Amino acid sequence: MLTFQELLDLVKDNELKSRKFNHVETKILTILNFKDLFETLLSEISNQFDIPYVWITLVEGSDTSRLLLKAFGSSELLPERVNLTTRSQFQGLLGTGTTPTLINRDIHDYRALIPSKSNWMIRSMSVAPISLDGEVIGCLNQGDISADRFSPDKDPVFLAQLALKFSLCLSNVTAHEKLRLLAFNDPLTELLNRRAMEHALEQEFRRAIRYNRELSVAFLDLDKFKAVNDRYGHDAGDKVLMDVARALSRYTRESDILCRFAGDEFVLVLPETTAGKAESMMVRIQEELAAMPITINGQTLHQHVSFGIASLRIENTPTYPALLKRADKALYQNKMRHHRCLPA
Repeated sequence: MLTFQELLDLVKDNELKSRKFNHVETKILTILNFKDLFETLLSEISNQFDIPYVWITLVEGSDTSRLLLKAFGSSELLPERVNLTTRSQFQGLLGTGTTPTLINRDIHDYRALIPSKSNWMIRSMSVAPISLDGEVIGCLNQGDISADRFSPDKDPVFLAQLALKFSLCLSNVTAHEKLRLLAFNDPLTELLNRRAMEHALEQEFRRAIRYNRELSVAFLDLDKFKAVNDRYGHDAGDKVLMDVARALSRYTRESDILCRFAGDEFVLVLPETTAGKAESMMVRIQEELAAMPITINGQTLHQHVSFGIASLRIENTPTYPALLKRADKALYQNKMRHHRCLPA
């Protein structure tokens, strides 16, 4: 039985923990984007509770993991603190329940939950499952060099409460991010849509005019794409578009703005890029795409593309829509010029 002083100390300790958890919850409740939600949660837990290792494990293939990966490019923390694992590995370790697990023995058995590139010295850890719309999609993890920090005899009630609040926040953010993607991204290729591209192009056009910088725009479309749809069907055509979109994402730079304009047309906005450099870049992309095999119904095809380029410094264009129109016109002229040379 606890002495009065021990009971008093326990009450004070729980009150302090409760205030700290409330502080973390307050910080995350109003956030509506993945990057800030995850970064704030991980940082606040580490700072408030002096925990050296705090990270998230997500099940591969979930909507949340796919959306979150898009936020990695602008974050230094997330690539180190978000770990992906398979559903079979996850459920093999934790099952499908939502009760937090405290571990201080055989930590190596849980290595699938720990970032593979980390060299953390973990002797105890807590694993609190997080869910989205009733489905467990991962867990919030904390680790310490002390074996006693997360011993199984500790009460995980606060961990369960935080995981629940985080799951609620995750549901809100996921819904918000999906709406944002629908507003600004093409649903098939997940590239920016025409509306988002025109807004970005306007901003880049104004910046280039104001600071007398280079700016080029490239229009690109797929040669004889209608023949793919006619021969293999529209599902096959969609696959070609998705494969080309992924390839374009690989071949373009982080500073470039890539969008699906309409149908089989794509637009690249190329800041700080002369007409000559844009030409070289598009020729390389043209060659890479032509060499890239696309498999449809067991058959392999190679998708050829045509492009047109307009440059602000050369065209001396007064508006960004005019620059875009000049690139489209250059595409049309190139396509007509090489029409007879295109493979069937």
